[in-house]
Amino acid sequence: MFTDPIADYLTRIRNAQHAGHRIVDIPSSNLKKSITEILFDQGYILSYKFEDDMNFQGNIKIALKYSVQTKLPAIKKLIRISKPGLRKYTDSNNLPRVINGLGIAIISTSKGLVTDKEARNLNVGGEVICHVY
Repeated sequence: MFTDPIADYLTRIRNAQHAGHRIVDIPSSNLKKSITEILFDQGYILSYKFEDDMNFQGNIKIALKYSVQTKLPAIKKLIRISKPGLRKYTDSNNLPRVINGLGIAIISTSKGLVTDKEARNLNVGGEVICHVY
């Protein structure tokens, strides 16, 4: 049994990209669904599908995105920031900028899961889940 399902989610995506897989299956949760939707909206993954008939928990199928010319993955790094042993929170004035705005930080706020740019617009802070670039 693992204690950090978000780290497991990010590691499955990292490992699938490293192995050159096109599709990765991940056990589902509402938080993982929200992260998947953000990654799709920001253009880091090609597509996704939520399957609820596999088991009680459900499954997420993610089609990974690669460059046509170089065959490199669209996601260069996925870094888990806030961990179960050390939570990282930030207020609206100190939201992180990933690679000077080229990447995204996923923040868990009172308005739901949002990117760092959306959190600035909403003027809310929260727990910094991960950085993606």
